[in-house]
Amino acid sequence: MKKVGITGGMGCGKSTVVGEFRALGIPCFVSDIVAAGYYYDLDFLDELRRLLGDEVFLPDGSADKRAVAKTVFSNRQLLEGLNALIHPRVKDDFKAFCYLYADAPYVLFESAILYDYGFDRLMDSVICVYLQLDERLSRLAQRDGASREELMARISNQLPAEEMMRRADYVILNYEGNPRQRQVAYIDNILRQ
Repeated sequence: MKKVGITGGMGCGKSTVVGEFRALGIPCFVSDIVAAGYYYDLDFLDELRRLLGDEVFLPDGSADKRAVAKTVFSNRQLLEGLNALIHPRVKDDFKAFCYLYADAPYVLFESAILYDYGFDRLMDSVICVYLQLDERLSRLAQRDGASREELMARISNQLPAEEMMRRADYVILNYEGNPRQRQVAYIDNILRQ
């Protein structure tokens, strides 16, 4: 089975592009959504508490994801610790996902940190969704309600978007008015061969 990574900086429109591939019948593994599910797993929450302490938990015992993000994105060592909890689980879940969709022409693995943590080495090829930083910041501020400083702290922990684009096999330029659907259809046609 062909495994295709799809990446890009935060706010570049990866989710929209993934939706276009999904509409073409391609199974899409969205790592952020899968990882969000771990916050309902008691074993994961115990490990998270050991790593970050009680400060990132709400009175009901659930993790305060905003507090987790604020904590780890200001401390590289804690970010690495959180990634060490999440990434092995993501890799295992992706293997199971591939098994379920073994008959598909290919599967997509979406992650903003595809290159940062070696997920690209699991892929046969990589697509980068690209959008300039100013436009990404504008979209993220509307979506997340976060300050520019908070957003830049998160973005600074990712590989620069231009580097992702340079390493990718395919690039989708996700500007308003650019024929995104045509770009997706073109890449899909190549990947199905």
